[in-house]
Amino acid sequence: MPETPILELENVVKQYDAPGGPVRPPVLGGGAAAPVLRGITLSVAAGDALAIVGPSGSGKSTLLNIMGTLDRPTSGRVRLEGRDVADLGDEELAALRNRRIGFVFQLHHLLPQCTALENVLVPTLAPGEARGAAEAEQDARRLLERVGLSERLSYRPGQLSGGERQRVAVARALVNRPALLLADEPTGSLDRAAAEDLAELLAKLNREEGLTLVVVTHSPALASRMKRQLELRDGQLQPRQGRTDL
Repeated sequence: MPETPILELENVVKQYDAPGGPVRPPVLGGGAAAPVLRGITLSVAAGDALAIVGPSGSGKSTLLNIMGTLDRPTSGRVRLEGRDVADLGDEELAALRNRRIGFVFQLHHLLPQCTALENVLVPTLAPGEARGAAEAEQDARRLLERVGLSERLSYRPGQLSGGERQRVAVARALVNRPALLLADEPTGSLDRAAAEDLAELLAKLNREEGLTLVVVTHSPALASRMKRQLELRDGQLQPRQGRTDL
């Protein structure tokens, strides 16, 4: 029996009916807003590593937010581990998101007053956490060691480089052992060397630990590290131009 995909999108459409949403909608001749996403269908299997590329304003972040249940589609289905997220209320959805999805954004969003270790532990403080404090801290320490920051546990964000702050953000995203990691332009604010290091880290986590990963990026270097590359253009996903292995 085939394994249930981690994430499934079926005919997902997203349309903003008025200006002022996360993406300014293109307006058609009749005055109606054109869909940002036009019937996206996608399946992400356990252990997959997918890069989604596309021009600015193409809707990549909107698509990632829908994948991560931070936004709801206008129509279509989103299933996480076989469960239709439309069946969940806001509180259930927030709990599911905290347990099963990790997020890394272009800006790290670390708490400046907290140490690296304390920042990684923040997601474990949510209600319903089954682990005790000692086990959660052990996991956080292991992850910070895994991302190369075992000697920076007590450092605050202002004492870390940009690349180190993003590594803390990766560890924080993984501390609740999510089924899926979603990364939105994770190397966008980094210099070239730090971006290459983070790209290698994400690829290594996928390769060695089976981390399921979806990355939205402008970076060809980061995209090339992923097993699959798709391009979002005119509201639809298609094989990335110039690729023959999709």
